[in-house]
Amino acid sequence: MLFPQEYLNLLETFEHGEAVLHVQGDERASDAFYLLALQKGDLLKEELVRYRQRKAQEERERAAKEAARIEEERLMREAAAAEVRLREQELQAAQEALAAAARIEASRESLQLLTPSYTVRRGETLPQIAARAEVYNDSSLWPLIYRANRDQIRDPRQLWPGQVLKIPRHFSRDEAIEAKRYSGKK
Repeated sequence: MLFPQEYLNLLETFEHGEAVLHVQGDERASDAFYLLALQKGDLLKEELVRYRQRKAQEERERAAKEAARIEEERLMREAAAAEVRLREQELQAAQEALAAAARIEASRESLQLLTPSYTVRRGETLPQIAARAEVYNDSSLWPLIYRANRDQIRDPRQLWPGQVLKIPRHFSRDEAIEAKRYSGKK
């Protein structure tokens, strides 16, 4: 019960008016107590209305604070999720960069394995040299070697052991097609 002290005071005033009426038989004095009890009832009613309004306002404020807290937590979760996604993207980008660097390094190593020059051994021919894995891995590309070394090769069918031949690495697709056509293979 709300306001128990005030309610008991109102009840005592009413009972006092009853006692004055029944014991003393004085209706005027008892009416004064009854009016006082009614005034106390009205005041108690007004106080109860204010109390309920105050409680409703406090509940609205509490609900607003709770909603703000929930919204803040949601925003924090979204920010954390966005940060995780960003870190994942950064990690993925770093992994892609590492993979690209590894591919570049591998291509550099493979280019280093491809010799820029070749020393002829006894009995070797230009098609055999072109067919070697470290040269072109394709015997039909021998005319590329021949064209690059015309200053030291007079006859493409005759090589001398110890000759150091330049191996061209940068040639166009058209040059490769022309070399294959010249060698007789397509």
